[in-house]
Amino acid sequence: MKIYRYFIVLGLLLIATALVVGVQAQDGGQEDPHGTPPTFLRQYYDKWVASPHADVEAEAFKHWDADGVVEADCAKCHSTPGYVDFLGGDGSAAGTVEVTPPVGSVINCDACHNPVATELTTVTFPSGAEVTNLSDSTRCMVCHQGRASGLTVEEAITTAGLTDMNVVSADLKFINIHYFAAAATLYGSEAHAGYQFEGKSYQPRNTHVPQYDTCVECHDPHTLEVKVTECAACHEDVASVDDLANIRMNGSLTDYDGDGDIEEGIKGELDTLKENTYAAIQAYATQIAGKAIIYDEARYPYYFADANANGTIDEGEANYDAWTGLLLEAAYNYQVTIKDPGGFAHNPKYQIELLYDTIEALNTAMGTGDSGVAAQTRNDPGHFDATGEPFRHWDAEGEVPGTCARCHTAGGLPVYLKNGVNIATAPTASLECTTCHNPASEDFGLYEVAEVVFPSGAKVSFEENDPANLCISCHQGRESTVSVDKAITAAGVGDDEVSDKLAFKNVHYFAAGATWFGGEVQGAYQFAGKEYNGRNTHVRSFNTCVECHDQHQLTVQSDLCIDCHENVEKPEDVLLIRQEDEDVDPVDYDGDGNTDEPIRDEIAAYQEALMASIQSYATNTLGAGIVYTPAAYPYWFIDTNANGAADPEELNNDNKYVLWTPNLLRAAYNYQYSVKDPGVFAHNPDYILQVLYDSIEAVGGPDAVATFTRAPVIAADE
Repeated sequence: MKIYRYFIVLGLLLIATALVVGVQAQDGGQEDPHGTPPTFLRQYYDKWVASPHADVEAEAFKHWDADGVVEADCAKCHSTPGYVDFLGGDGSAAGTVEVTPPVGSVINCDACHNPVATELTTVTFPSGAEVTNLSDSTRCMVCHQGRASGLTVEEAITTAGLTDMNVVSADLKFINIHYFAAAATLYGSEAHAGYQFEGKSYQPRNTHVPQYDTCVECHDPHTLEVKVTECAACHEDVASVDDLANIRMNGSLTDYDGDGDIEEGIKGELDTLKENTYAAIQAYATQIAGKAIIYDEARYPYYFADANANGTIDEGEANYDAWTGLLLEAAYNYQVTIKDPGGFAHNPKYQIELLYDTIEALNTAMGTGDSGVAAQTRNDPGHFDATGEPFRHWDAEGEVPGTCARCHTAGGLPVYLKNGVNIATAPTASLECTTCHNPASEDFGLYEVAEVVFPSGAKVSFEENDPANLCISCHQGRESTVSVDKAITAAGVGDDEVSDKLAFKNVHYFAAGATWFGGEVQGAYQFAGKEYNGRNTHVRSFNTCVECHDQHQLTVQSDLCIDCHENVEKPEDVLLIRQEDEDVDPVDYDGDGNTDEPIRDEIAAYQEALMASIQSYATNTLGAGIVYTPAAYPYWFIDTNANGAADPEELNNDNKYVLWTPNLLRAAYNYQYSVKDPGVFAHNPDYILQVLYDSIEAVGGPDAVATFTRAPVIAADE
């Protein structure tokens, strides 16, 4: 039925074209080289006929005029018959062009409006990556994907047999991704558009907002123009295409190019990084490859030998031929960013990562090390860092478990707020605007959260529907006194008895909300019979997450601290704060005689004493030394060589510590708790001092805290 309808429409087009052309000829009118469609299609025709796809004079369609046919390798995207042939719409096998089409064909209606094209849902990129379950934009992506990938570059270097990436090889030549590879940019690391350096993580598919997240949702499919008037609904300052370059989203408030300006459009950041990359390429070519290089984006093959080093391509200067492996990688990445002029919208962070890594690699090879990128920034703050472990951890599995999805996927928190539970879902690049902002609300407002349930079962709130309640919906940890006690009760052993039913419990990371609310939510392990401080209270207007932290950059708003803390002149000065009550003598918690040191140092002394007590307890009471590292799961390992340090060969799951007693579990849990919230000194210092003091005493005995002073318990109404 679809094929039948297609031929009816095609027939009508042909009849209408013949009639109109005949009338024009009789009237002496100028014949339209494209023909004219029936009235009901005229609106689409008028859009298309002025578009680049219909420009019969463009190089993209005239390049092969002298040959008479469009070569098969190019016909897929440079002629309608070639496109249809590639899709198999002419009855031939899909995926190849069997017949070279004659010149003179642009990309017309038949390319996209045929039965095969309309059914497309999958596209395969030059890297071999296949993306499925796509929309109408699949038709665009068949061509706008480039003709090479980072893997093409890698294969060329491997074939050349290079072992030293800084040695010139006659077997290498420049590799061109081709033009307007917007889809490859959009899909970032998934399509492997750029050369991705080993050991680095890169931004996957860029996501925008619902209804404006695909080619045809952002571009008019017939004129190809960006729907600028629709952009203005969110980007208020956008009135023209030129204004798009000035857009800067809250998820990218990072000074990538190091010029001190985070208000310029993201395109400005990219433009500077491109300039820096080209400068590094030229310096490297001269210093390492031994031959100056110059680039011209409009002249094939783009890179030329600058024989007289005057910065221009003069007559007689040949194509560049002194390629090293690294120079090829760098030149390719630079071209990738140049040949997608819309890269600043399609996937700016992916291009930023490519350029940053390219500059870094070139400068390292030239012996300047990190100096080439010292002022620049590669990755975004945590919530938007698509390269970070919190979002990339499940890429290999392709699924984030329901127990993790709430805080580690873009849509997890909204699902949880609606349903009170999460199910497994696919990994996402990072969090998004719609993680916290409800797209269905007026003015894109925040989701409202009346109160938050913590792992202990406690329900708390800054205030009803306070924006900071969104923060603590995730920043609360995953364990508590309740879960630790439950495990100990199930083991059924005494405080210092080993049980194989016990295993280390990890509170998880950045449980700042649990620290802030202290004893009210019991995030740290609270020993029976002891009293603990509850919610920390600071000062009015600086008493919640979003009042102290920039909610997008996540940085402490240290410039506001100076009103009370006179010595805070720069962000790192926050670490030096020691707030004391003027009416009470300062407390020397760690007994070192210094009451002027920052409260952070007092806590550090407690942490050091707790670690010493844990290690002494494990060795002397349990007969097996223990070591800790915050960077390797499950964090606690057997000290096989008894040197008290976590050595690389000890950090493996087969060597995890297993001789757990209730007291060791409590102490180790609290030590990890204090480490995994690096802001404990600000979030609730007295509370963390209390739990650390009690932990030291539990495994070290009274002598271990003989010189220490336990932080005083403050009643909730004080």
